[in-house]
Amino acid sequence: MPQEMKLDVNGVARTVSVEPGTPLLYVLRNDLALNAPRFGCGLSQCGACTVMVDGKATRSCVFPTNAAVGRKVTTLEGIASHGKLHPLQRAFIAEQAAQCGYCGNGMIMTAKALLDRTPQPTEAQVRKALGANLCRCGTHNRIVRAVLRASKEVA
Repeated sequence: MPQEMKLDVNGVARTVSVEPGTPLLYVLRNDLALNAPRFGCGLSQCGACTVMVDGKATRSCVFPTNAAVGRKVTTLEGIASHGKLHPLQRAFIAEQAAQCGYCGNGMIMTAKALLDRTPQPTEAQVRKALGANLCRCGTHNRIVRAVLRASKEVA
């Protein structure tokens, strides 16, 4: 039976009525019209659905909505500030890091978690952090360059 749940998404209090075990991804996309997180595999293996929950990169396709209550959820739509793209978003554009764009959300959100922890990562640290995110287009080198480029702005 659906339950009312209060969520903090991108700094905005939102109330949704869903089954407790509903994946957060479904609520973000279907109920809140936040479409940056993508449904890829549905098994937490590709990273396309990645969001931040209390600052930690989280695979929203397997994260139950009820577990997000009382926590801060941030999507790609929420990392821009005052109408200005986040340095990672700007770097992805500058480096042409997204070919089809499907993996971009997960790559950026995972990279943001890395830069929040390690503002000046090495190339090896970037590659390790993004290692579990899949990109079928093969733009990995451009993605790594974009993250390193952004790290110069966020430090």
